[in-house]
Amino acid sequence: MKKNQINKERRKQLMRKLKSKYRLVVMNDATFDESFSAYLTPLNVIAGVAIVFLTMTVIVLSIVILTPLKEYIPGYSDTQTRIRALNATVKVDSLEQAQAVYTSYFDNIRRILNGEVETDTSRMALGGEAEEYSDLDFTVSSQDSLLRLEIESEERYALSPQSQSVSASLGLPGTLLFPPIIGTVTSDFDLEVGHYGIDVAAKEGETIKAILDGTVVLASFTSDGGNVIQIQHANNLVSVYKHNSILLQKVGDRVEAGDSIAIIGNSGELTDGPHLHFELWYNGTPLNPREYIAFSS
Repeated sequence: MKKNQINKERRKQLMRKLKSKYRLVVMNDATFDESFSAYLTPLNVIAGVAIVFLTMTVIVLSIVILTPLKEYIPGYSDTQTRIRALNATVKVDSLEQAQAVYTSYFDNIRRILNGEVETDTSRMALGGEAEEYSDLDFTVSSQDSLLRLEIESEERYALSPQSQSVSASLGLPGTLLFPPIIGTVTSDFDLEVGHYGIDVAAKEGETIKAILDGTVVLASFTSDGGNVIQIQHANNLVSVYKHNSILLQKVGDRVEAGDSIAIIGNSGELTDGPHLHFELWYNGTPLNPREYIAFSS
């Protein structure tokens, strides 16, 4: 009790000292005339110093934050630097992914050339199971070779009668269009509803072929068309192949009529089963592919 009483007395004395009034006098040193005087308390002095300090701190921080002076602070990076750093990080990540794809591709090529692949991986890539063919006899007879040569020479460009007139309508004299796939047309060309091509359903795993010699100008993925490949042909003729599961060509590749360019699939949002959406454009105008190509056997 006595100790608590002593502490209370000390606190009261301290508060009396802080509230005690002192007179601040400014005098002329020569004449001793009073120029200025004011009554102050230690508590007012402490509060005044604190207010001045806080005001100066706010002013300095405002100048640093709202002016270019902040760029001279060690360790600070401006907005443009951060944007460039972010873009560089994104590019590095993309390059790492591309490098991983190319590394895997060349590793597979090396294994194939070295004879290290023992199973048929093509069926596995299409969702099937690998099969063992080591016990099968793949020897080609002379009759089979002759038959193959005969069929290839006669049927390689076996097209519909309509395609014979393509030279007159498309300005490609002597040119025949190779069917990209043989199947069933499930949706026809219709300009009124904005369907600028036809949909052809076929077996899963069927290959899509180029209709004519040309250069691949697009091989990418879109949300509605899935895996899309587009080929630029002569005389402003363009062919478009959508919803593929796998693209076999890349931008810049030169293809010939009948070359495999993709695998039929069901990619993209605007699809409800394995099929090919095929478009044919001439001078920026969509054409009905069924008028130039036979899609059924």
